[in-house]
Amino acid sequence: MGSEGGPTRRDHHPLLLGGKKEKYSHGYSASQMKSLSAICATFIRPVSMSETAPHVAGEADPASKYLREFYEASGSDNGVPEESLPFLLWLCSVLTMESVKVAEIMVRRLPKEGVVLMWCLLWALSTKVGTLVLCGRESLSWRFPFVRSFPDMPVEARERVLQRWTKLHGPFFFLRMAFGSLKIFCSHTFCSQVDEDVKNRFWTTVGYDVPQDRGEPTRERPLDKGVVDTSAKDGSSLLQSLSNHGLRVAEDHRRNLYTIECDAVVVGSGCGGSIAAALLAKSGYKVVVMEKGGYFWGDDYSLLEGPSMEEMYQNGAKLATLDSKIMIMAGSTVGGGSAINWSASIKTPEPVRREWANDHGLALFGRQEYQEAMDVVWRRLGVVDKCLEEGLQNKVLRAGCEALGLDCESVPTNSSEAHYCGQCSYGCPTGDKKGADSTWLVDAVNCGAVILTRLKAENFILEERNEDGGRKKKRCVGVLARICDPRNSNSTRRVQIRAKLSVSAGGALLTPPLLISSGLKNPNIGRHLHLHPVLLGWGYFPESDSSFKGKAFEGGIITSIHKLLSEQKSPKIIIEAAALGPATYAALTPWVSAVDMKEKILRYSRTVHLFALARDVGSGEVKVEDRVTYKFDQVDKENLTNGLRTVLRILVAAGASEVGTLQSDGQRLKAKGIKKEDLDEFLDGVVARGGMASRSELWTMYCSAHQMGSCRMGVNEEEGAVDENGHSWEADGLFVCDGSLLPTAVGVNPMITIQSAAYCVSNRMIEYLNSKSESRAA
Repeated sequence: MGSEGGPTRRDHHPLLLGGKKEKYSHGYSASQMKSLSAICATFIRPVSMSETAPHVAGEADPASKYLREFYEASGSDNGVPEESLPFLLWLCSVLTMESVKVAEIMVRRLPKEGVVLMWCLLWALSTKVGTLVLCGRESLSWRFPFVRSFPDMPVEARERVLQRWTKLHGPFFFLRMAFGSLKIFCSHTFCSQVDEDVKNRFWTTVGYDVPQDRGEPTRERPLDKGVVDTSAKDGSSLLQSLSNHGLRVAEDHRRNLYTIECDAVVVGSGCGGSIAAALLAKSGYKVVVMEKGGYFWGDDYSLLEGPSMEEMYQNGAKLATLDSKIMIMAGSTVGGGSAINWSASIKTPEPVRREWANDHGLALFGRQEYQEAMDVVWRRLGVVDKCLEEGLQNKVLRAGCEALGLDCESVPTNSSEAHYCGQCSYGCPTGDKKGADSTWLVDAVNCGAVILTRLKAENFILEERNEDGGRKKKRCVGVLARICDPRNSNSTRRVQIRAKLSVSAGGALLTPPLLISSGLKNPNIGRHLHLHPVLLGWGYFPESDSSFKGKAFEGGIITSIHKLLSEQKSPKIIIEAAALGPATYAALTPWVSAVDMKEKILRYSRTVHLFALARDVGSGEVKVEDRVTYKFDQVDKENLTNGLRTVLRILVAAGASEVGTLQSDGQRLKAKGIKKEDLDEFLDGVVARGGMASRSELWTMYCSAHQMGSCRMGVNEEEGAVDENGHSWEADGLFVCDGSLLPTAVGVNPMITIQSAAYCVSNRMIEYLNSKSESRAA
């Protein structure tokens, strides 16, 4: 990293570098943008040194230099110190750019109700009457006309308004929803955006850097010979490229449509789709894999938090349940979630397998076949069961468990024992992590499979069956898709892929909407969605008063685990470490005041986050893309409460000077030398609260990185969306092969479970195609 806290450009992919955008299309008026700018400037308002905590005002280390300049420059009434001018000019440009980027994000990433809410709110705040209604007496002035619009209010008054909004519920709960969204977007944008030199001076303040020691540049891109970027080619060149890859293709100029013929089409390239492609291609079938995201590898990865999450995550990592209760992270790139996950490679717990086999009647999970599939997956991913050195967060987890007498196990990972990288969320630049993009998809391409990127499925093509007999009334003959051009959102080019077998492997969030849009009616499609909801707790370990060395973002992300088991010995809660870049950290951190927020951000690199993850009994629905609902079961709330309390006990036992939660009031406790009875009293107030839309003054944020069960297997049509082989009950030749197949939540990181189930289902697909070939031959 350079002295200013950013990477060099090297050979990083332009889409993963961020930087300035030339054209914006948010559609807000100048007055609405003025309101938005005022809100952004309030969340991260300038504060004087006298407002800060003594430990901040007195810091003399170089890392806080820019933050002190920020305090002094904006808090002085007697002009700006000359030495602070460069930083102030940079800050002004950042704040201006920030509000524009926040506007773009809101329009692109919020659900339609949220877009309407923000439009109305910003319009109302640009008027005096609207501000009076929404802000009350804080908008009043002694000067005519005695009422001010929000942008014209003093920043201190604006701050008091936002502090009041965070507590509102009942009829004015929509203001709290708006507060939460704006706070997340403003904080994330401010801490992640980079300038044209790919730098963010704020990172130096918080002790963050982007790793640049990657060894020799990785020139070989293992999938290049099989990847076709559909958005990067015009009509004739796309036609030629597809033909060169051995595909039969025709172009219909009038309909702007390309038609491809193959044996099998796989929609999605993640944990399930990659295995389906590999096994089908190895069996001699011509396979086409569709991926709506892009292909990145090696030096493509900038490891910049903002643009990486925007490009490689579903909905730009801005996806939440419709009530904003749970923030949802899911991969959207070649390799799917395996390209950006945290490497944990845990086999399906034996009690869970027994439950699925016995209680759900799914014999697959009780057979030796499934055990052998897990072993094959482990070997292909190169899983190791330990690491040579743990990072700060996992050291804290292990030390806290040992101090409390709790078991703490090592977590197997699909990386080498020497893996010491905390940036897996933004892609693996060294190839050390063995995701689908460096394993199963390589196998598929080496056997002749073709991967079409920037191609989004719209619906499977279903035809009425003419054969006599059989319960399935329809037959799937392929998929219709649209080319997604990141430079042109209005692209109208379509691709039709005709295939003998079609596979939906877009993940538990995208497979149900795709099946429903294709005309399937099974009532289980889109239901029973499990999210492994997570609550985070944090502990601050100042470097000057701790035996732990290093920074929170360094080292393997998940290398240790503590499990709270049920009576059946299946995990009901697991506790692991979380990877939070500075922007995600700021977005999730409760905002109680501008001063408090900046003090917390200053602590970023030494704030350890551990999470409690529930094997959820409650479930949700996803029947339309990016519209997710979810309802907790009371058991989940109780388990998460116990899990979060255990997280805090672990952090205190490890020596944290202060601990806290993500509760909206900034719930925290000075922990150094605390007495047991005082800790117990604090923990009594730690509960799994509702989300922003709840009817309580206090609320919290949940997260989810695992999605399962929304097209679950079943022994019959009443129990499942598909059969035990992943085959649709309604359409012959249509299979599901991703995390949506799982009958319930797993309770641990599900990558190995998804891949093992996909391995078994893929073998059933091969048997299906083989039987069709034999029938035609006969």
